[in-house]
Amino acid sequence: MKYERELPSRRSVPVRLRDWKEVYEPFPTESLQHQAARCMDCGIPFCHVGCPLGNLIPEWNDLVYRGDWADALDRLHATNNFPEFTGRLCPAPCEASCVLGINEEPVAIKQVEVNIIERGFDALTDADGTLPPVMPSTTTGLKVAVVGSGPAGLAAAQQLTRAGHAVTVFERADRIGGLLRYGIPEFKMEKRVLDRRLAQMEAEGTEFRVNANVGENIAVKELQRDFDAIVLAGGATAARDLPIPGREFTGIYQAMEFLPPANKVQAGDLAEHPFSAAGKHVVIIGGGDTGADCLGTSHRHGAATIHQFEIMPRPPDARPDANPWPTWPMIYRTSSAHEEGGERVFSVNTECFLGDDDGNVRALKAHEVEQTVTDGRMSFEKVEGSDFELPCEMVLLAMGFVGPQRAGVLEQLGVELNDRGNVSRTSEWRTNVDGVFVCGDMGRGQSLIVWAIAEGRSCAAAVDRALLGETDLPSPLTPDAAPMGVR
Repeated sequence: MKYERELPSRRSVPVRLRDWKEVYEPFPTESLQHQAARCMDCGIPFCHVGCPLGNLIPEWNDLVYRGDWADALDRLHATNNFPEFTGRLCPAPCEASCVLGINEEPVAIKQVEVNIIERGFDALTDADGTLPPVMPSTTTGLKVAVVGSGPAGLAAAQQLTRAGHAVTVFERADRIGGLLRYGIPEFKMEKRVLDRRLAQMEAEGTEFRVNANVGENIAVKELQRDFDAIVLAGGATAARDLPIPGREFTGIYQAMEFLPPANKVQAGDLAEHPFSAAGKHVVIIGGGDTGADCLGTSHRHGAATIHQFEIMPRPPDARPDANPWPTWPMIYRTSSAHEEGGERVFSVNTECFLGDDDGNVRALKAHEVEQTVTDGRMSFEKVEGSDFELPCEMVLLAMGFVGPQRAGVLEQLGVELNDRGNVSRTSEWRTNVDGVFVCGDMGRGQSLIVWAIAEGRSCAAAVDRALLGETDLPSPLTPDAAPMGVR
């Protein structure tokens, strides 16, 4: 009641576009404690319901308010292996379900979270910057393979290592981290944040193997022979395409073809981006987070112009009646990348791409659409007379993902898929193949980082129970859990 919601300011646009560092300025401790003080310690804290990890939010808010940072860190780590990731990347469904948010601005939960962990790292890391490992009290002599090193795979691996199992993580890329490494731009999360946590995991005993593509250069039968359990955590990496005339022209790329090289340049693995947006007229098709990542990256390349297309209509500025608290509010949001420039175009559909004589994209044709709902089914009708042509030398497709890649490990294992194309699983996170479990987007479909970590933790508990007959590992959710919705 005494303090209004406040967040750290972002570095000025002209300054931050000159580098790839994170966009936020430091947040004073006093201001952070004021934000923690806004938490009402509700009798029924709906923030717990919004967070699939079950984070103990009112507890660590109160501890921050009182200045007890050590206990706050313990509470935070009790439910979340990687608060430094979620504190930067999660869209914070906990804030959307904050009780204060019924008629006021919600508590700045995400900002409190990331400050707790950063102070923890500052206080606990040794001279070489390594966070102390959490070692198991006993070892089991059992071996677990985790396929995929995104947030779900890393969470499962850390939990199982700490339970005493010998865990090996197989990653097909040249560095560990999955989308955390190559899908998240540096300006959203500097990779030092990932590397310091991986150093802790290695010190705890988790083994990492890169350039290890299970189903190609690593035989599936080898994993089944050498490990007591296998956890599939490869994510939903099959991108949604746009099969319209002209798709074959050079200059049209999937977002996950465009974003990884940008991170490789920042890591020093590439001297320059192989198809930079510098000086080009760029169109991004897709209005979500991945599109915003492409937007911010294109700004830093020095694109001439950028348009971001979205087929859906512009969201409202405030919750509509059909989208009440505590559900996730479908409202208009402005990310740091949108603040940096570019034009957002809503209710538009791309018809075809146009090319030049050399086979390069030179423009696209599009038209406006009107959203209609008939018998509960949504469709988009063309607005007559709204056709337009937009010149462009680069098009980035950021329309989401349709499921896991089937070729390779999934086909060779023979796991069953559900009607959405994801890996089927039982209530115990098992696939139809004995000893093989699945978690994260590979089983859920495209989702949020906080759901991936929660799934990794829950799957680890199921694996531990299957191997030992019992488990002390926490299991925050079931495979069929879903975000809150209106019924």
